[in-house]
Amino acid sequence: MSYELIALLMFSTMMLMLLTGQRVFGAIGFVAVVAALLLWGDRGGYDIGYSALIKLMNWYPMLTLPMFVFMGYVLSESKIADDLYRMFHVWMGGVKGGLAIGTIGLMVLVSAMNGLSVAGMAIGSTIALPELLKRGYDKKMVTGVIQAGSSLGILVPPSVVLVLYAMIARQPVGQLWLAGILPGLMMAALFILYIVLRCRANPALGPALSAEERAEVTWAEKLRLLRAGLLPVGIFAVMMVPFVKGWTSLVEASAIGAIAAFLAALLKGRMSWKVFETATRNTLGISCMFMWIILAALAFGAVFDGLGAVKAISFLFTEQLGLSPWMILILMQLSFLVMGSFLDDTAMLVIVAPLYVPLVGELGFDLVWYGVLYTITCQIAYMTPPFGYNLFLMRAMAPPEITLKDIYGSIAPFVTVMVIALAIVMAFPSIATWLPNYVYQ
Repeated sequence: MSYELIALLMFSTMMLMLLTGQRVFGAIGFVAVVAALLLWGDRGGYDIGYSALIKLMNWYPMLTLPMFVFMGYVLSESKIADDLYRMFHVWMGGVKGGLAIGTIGLMVLVSAMNGLSVAGMAIGSTIALPELLKRGYDKKMVTGVIQAGSSLGILVPPSVVLVLYAMIARQPVGQLWLAGILPGLMMAALFILYIVLRCRANPALGPALSAEERAEVTWAEKLRLLRAGLLPVGIFAVMMVPFVKGWTSLVEASAIGAIAAFLAALLKGRMSWKVFETATRNTLGISCMFMWIILAALAFGAVFDGLGAVKAISFLFTEQLGLSPWMILILMQLSFLVMGSFLDDTAMLVIVAPLYVPLVGELGFDLVWYGVLYTITCQIAYMTPPFGYNLFLMRAMAPPEITLKDIYGSIAPFVTVMVIALAIVMAFPSIATWLPNYVYQ
């Protein structure tokens, strides 16, 4: 049996197991180990699994994952994120669409706390959505804003998805996080620009707060909320500035962030035993999940490296089909959009990483830059019908008056903005690569 046919059989078996409802890491790891045993016997097959485990255990930056997840859960469970939205509410409410703009700002800061899309969705749905609806904002506008804003969680550091990509692609986490900052802020700015233009053309979509409501909030209250709302920004600065300046390693910076978040909640009197237990349990669960997925992906990738499947597929695309490297890259992104209709980001990456990541390097593209492209494409896939991940999260968390039709109808303009952002980053790679090159030069 040819190596190409073996690779095809591995992929088809893995997809079949996933369709039966098996866990992602179980399906991928099982196929990898069984294929290794059949190809190289007992000794070689077992060695692949063990070497993947040792590689994972020796990967020092992996310690950042539980630190950042813990920091995010402490800030969200202690309701410090509530202060953020209240700050945006009083400072931006007088502008047409101001609360929607404030919601995007909230999502950017929540992303900088947590690194997960679901965290932004939960905070936006429980804090921002009821307030926006009460203020007369259009249902489609606000659901689109929250879905789009929450997707920033997997691009703005500390992105957990980029940690996973870094391990699989063997790229530095710090460079990938820095690469995600400018594209993430650019996308948030494009969201805000769309909201401003749309609400200026149709003020009924996002009415400003009345003069009476604005007058009720004194300047003393505004300044108090500004201090409270900027606390997470301060925590992020305390964590990232020493890292960017080179005073601390990435792992040390993550520990500073976790300690700073814990102390902030403690000093504000919001660190109860329940908050601590919930944050710790959730951190443990997410960290273990990602470690199992990375372990399975490393084993699967090792088998593919041994088969030489990447070079065979590269020869097929470039020599036999005559496709240019850019055409192949675009086809990869389109395949992510298709898979995103029924898989989450980690499953997509683990399934195709053994093939795509080495192929991108083989075609001569920068793997850090491609990590940003992959993440933006995942953001788009999260909001693409029929089974986009964020669509169903929004449906589960939204009040009854927001229907699935409203949710589906809300995403078209924001997906368009994301596609524009993806095209800009593809056309101008320096948007993603300038900051990491500057810091690590």
